[in-house]
Amino acid sequence: MSDNNQMSFFERASVWIKQSISIRLFTMGILILLLLIPVSMIESLIREREERQTEAIQEVSAIWGGEQTIKGLVLSVPYKTHTKVYEAGSNEKYKIEESIAYAHFLPEALKMEGELNPEQRYRGIYEVIVYHSSWQVSGYFTKPNFEDLSVPDANILWDDAVVSLGLSDLRSIQNNITLMWNKQSCFFNPGLPSNDVIGNGISVPVKLNGKDSLGANIPFSLALNFNGSTSINFVPLGKVSEFSVKSAWQNPSFVGAFLPDERNIATTGFSANWKVLHLNRPYPQAFKGATSGIDESAFGVNLFVPVDEYQKSMRSAKYAAMFITLTFLIFFFVQIINGIRIHPVQYIMVGLALCVFYTLLIAISEHLAFHWSYIIASLSIILLITLYAKSIFNDKRLTTLLALILCILYLFIYAIIQMEDYALLMGSIGIFIVLALVMYLSRKINWYAVKTQQNK
Repeated sequence: MSDNNQMSFFERASVWIKQSISIRLFTMGILILLLLIPVSMIESLIREREERQTEAIQEVSAIWGGEQTIKGLVLSVPYKTHTKVYEAGSNEKYKIEESIAYAHFLPEALKMEGELNPEQRYRGIYEVIVYHSSWQVSGYFTKPNFEDLSVPDANILWDDAVVSLGLSDLRSIQNNITLMWNKQSCFFNPGLPSNDVIGNGISVPVKLNGKDSLGANIPFSLALNFNGSTSINFVPLGKVSEFSVKSAWQNPSFVGAFLPDERNIATTGFSANWKVLHLNRPYPQAFKGATSGIDESAFGVNLFVPVDEYQKSMRSAKYAAMFITLTFLIFFFVQIINGIRIHPVQYIMVGLALCVFYTLLIAISEHLAFHWSYIIASLSIILLITLYAKSIFNDKRLTTLLALILCILYLFIYAIIQMEDYALLMGSIGIFIVLALVMYLSRKINWYAVKTQQNK
């Protein structure tokens, strides 16, 4: 038999590779894996843009006021301590060194009522949520009793007692703070006599009149106005602590050691109330020096921004592999059933178009609402792929069917990323339905017959 009538081994191998379904599926799988590289780059881009947004929030917060935690009030009374200091190399000779320590007393009752007025600020293209808040603080202390702390009366410096108030960012205070202490006006100053309880705050000297009126109630009240951003937290230092907050913000997220006893969330805003007893926290009402567990008892509310554009874009990118696979399957079944040859390069073109959707989505969503960005990006890619598929299929019916399936897929992904609590459930159900449809539509295909027929 002549060379013209008999194909060489390499020619037969080339024909087999072109016609083998297994080779086509393997090639398609390799292309999907390769396309995951630009998908991972897109996810990195989303994270980078999100980091820039975080930097913008931090820049605005540094000027306006950061996340705030209110801690206080705390009554601190200094006392003298005496310590033996032995001379070097001697166990008998020593001298007495005197130093000052602080005993701290927490209020018997602490009540805070306030309102958060949120505002939207912008740093470049990034939106930042800040707030102005106004608070009324009231309650009372019981006259300090040092007997339980084993401090001699002669060592107590009653005249140097101070009341401290903690606030995370002092630069945001908007008014001079006057403390009404036992019906007398006292003015706060920056700085703290001790950092045992409060790390950052203001303080004011108060009168206690020595042991006179021991055990009597000492009422206090003050008005406090300050700016902040993102969240506000409280530390329940009272034996009975009551906190009430209301705001026009519609999406609060309650965080920390205690959830509100009562809360109301509506389209006009939210309100919340907490009541915490001293039995609910791990530190006492009176103690010397520092104690543990105070910061861990903080709680409050975040001005939550429901799934922003970067979170939504990242969630949509998580479905990129599934999206590419399903689109490739559509082209694969058209190729098998209708005998159309589709080159791997054409698969790559379609896959890259699907990846470009995510960059379009990110870029447009930084300037328009996410739903409009999603519509514009998805319609652009659907139109691009449909026009490209029309030149491959040469069949209006198949092209229209492809466009319809792509529309359904994009609508499905959009519905999933809008959900927060049921996204995983709906995504799993959707994948199950798609897999069931693929299995149903391909149930009668005789894959060996298709291969044999193509080899003839």
